[in-house]
Formats: sequence, structure tokens, C-alpha cells
Amino acid sequence: MSEQIEQGEHQHRGEPNEDAHHIVGPGVYVVILIALLVGTALTVWASFIDLGPWNPVIALAIATTKMVLVVLFFMHVKYSTKLTKLTVGAGIFMFLTLVSLTLADYISRAWGSW
Repeated sequence: MSEQIEQGEHQHRGEPNEDAHHIVGPGVYVVILIALLVGTALTVWASFIDLGPWNPVIALAIATTKMVLVVLFFMHVKYSTKLTKLTVGAGIFMFLTLVSLTLADYISRAWGSW
């Protein structure tokens, strides 16, 4: 009896339990698909325009936007627990740290001295 009361109180507070899963309708997936296709078309379109040093910046911005959509909706991180969101955030932080260290090493080299 106490297990039922605890489970009922747990669900009453709006906290997710182990059995609760968020069901995403097909309309959301269609919208995300269209957004990803538009992002791909934008990437192809931007590749044909000469924007100088801004070409990789724009391409990476579009790719990052598409990555966020895939992670949030197709990997269901948007509807996951805080621990899952923390794990994804830690992975992104680690990736950015490694890229920053790599770029710092690349920039600090004396390219013309050898």
C-alpha cells in the first residue's frame, strides 16, 4: 500500500518515473525533417557564394543548428531526464575543450621558422 502512495505522490509532483515516456507525434518529425532539408539546401547554397572567411563560419552555424535539432528530437534529449541532458552537455563541453586545445596548438606554432 505504501508503494502505491509513494508512486502516486511521485507522479503527482510531475516528476518523471522510470516507466514514463514522452510520445512524439509524426507531425513533429515531419517539421524537423523539413527543417533539416532546408538546412541542407542552405548549406549547398552558401557553398556557391564567395563570402571569404565567412564561408566556414556560416557552414558551421548551419551544421550546428542541424545537430541541435537531431540531438533534441531524434535522440529524444528534449524529453529526457536532467541526467541525460547533463551527459549530453558534458560531451559537448569536452568536444569544445578538445577543439580549443587543438586550435591553440595550431595557432601557437612557428610555421615559418623551419
